[in-house]
Amino acid sequence: MKSILGTIAVLCATAAHAEGLPAPLTDADFAPVDQAEARLGQLLFFDPILSGNRTVSCATCHHPAFGTGDGLSLGLGDGGIGLGPKRVADPANMPEQRIPRNAPALFNLGAHEFTVLFHDGRIEVDPDRPGGLRTPLDADMVAGFASLLSAQTMFPVLSPDEMAGHYSENKVAQAVRQGVITGEGGAWDIIARRVGGIPAYATSFADVYDHIDTPDQITFADVSNAIATFMAFEWRSDTSPFDAVLRGALRLPEPAATGMGLFYGPAGCASCHSGPFLTDHGFHAMGAPQIGPGKAARFESHARDEGRFRVTGNPADLYAFRTPSLRNVALTAPYGHAGAHTDLRSFLVAHLDPIEGLRRYDLSAATLPALAVDDTGGLADSDAIAQAVTFAPREISDADITALLAFLDTLTDPTAQTGRLGIPDQVPSGLPIDRP
Repeated sequence: MKSILGTIAVLCATAAHAEGLPAPLTDADFAPVDQAEARLGQLLFFDPILSGNRTVSCATCHHPAFGTGDGLSLGLGDGGIGLGPKRVADPANMPEQRIPRNAPALFNLGAHEFTVLFHDGRIEVDPDRPGGLRTPLDADMVAGFASLLSAQTMFPVLSPDEMAGHYSENKVAQAVRQGVITGEGGAWDIIARRVGGIPAYATSFADVYDHIDTPDQITFADVSNAIATFMAFEWRSDTSPFDAVLRGALRLPEPAATGMGLFYGPAGCASCHSGPFLTDHGFHAMGAPQIGPGKAARFESHARDEGRFRVTGNPADLYAFRTPSLRNVALTAPYGHAGAHTDLRSFLVAHLDPIEGLRRYDLSAATLPALAVDDTGGLADSDAIAQAVTFAPREISDADITALLAFLDTLTDPTAQTGRLGIPDQVPSGLPIDRP
């Protein structure tokens, strides 16, 4: 196909004022951060004490070394050994299944604009609900979560495949299996009591939160609030080359300048990846291949993942997933809700012609640790996935793809990549920290 490089290069001659570019981010776009709370959250984020078997931390699947993900298409939580693409199943505690969706990146989740989270948007800000949030727990949702970002931490600790472990192994998993989540003796309470039982944590919580005087007053919501504050501070991302462009301080070199013109023009990327965070926060059926176990209730035996439909019940939402922010996208492989593509170039090619990309998909494009499970069952649903796609394919040459990738590289923020507090030397529980 004929390259359209020459026809759109002029669009970026004055990048700071190019039509369609969002306004630059400012402090007003982000919630303020208490430094002491962030430092407490840093310790909790890297501490395996929150997992049922004390072997998995938040950082296991959201590590700064892998763009706040895990470098895997579908991760291994409880029952895994190692970190990132080197993580393998533990022969002494074999996982029953892979985590069904790719670990999403954590950049900018403390910004006010993020009012819906997870690939299917199953938690979101809703002023009409108790606590101002809508979650699958509904009536069991407890008060005290300071933000949507805080509320999202309540799910991984309850998942047997992620952090809880399985019911024969520990008290947290047993409480989850019995459906006892809230209240005294519930899964969250067990975790909070563990944390409060460590003197260094008890002291820190009392120092940070005025409503806490004794360890027994620490709740899981307090734990979540501290972790959320850390994530909001650590991975705020608004100092990339692209941000310098928005602030009028930089003009992109070629081919990134042409790539930006494509992104905001003929390639149509900005129709969904809009705004300063390069997401419309909406849900779209983009034909991403379905690999792994899928999302099913315990009584179901399929390997489908119907995305937003499982939240809304609206057939128009079948196979639709949340538009991810593209901030630091070059760091966050693999890509797609199931991480079906490890290589950004191949993912971009498939994304620009979703139905053809789905037809040509090969499982070798994924990064999956060895596990005795069938990862191909969901591919049988490819025709239905393709029928849900409404995105018209774009005719883009290899040179244009290269230019787009060069532009996406300008979204990498050195400050967010390094982090502000980093990995602690140790955590109060004394448990080992995941390190690359």
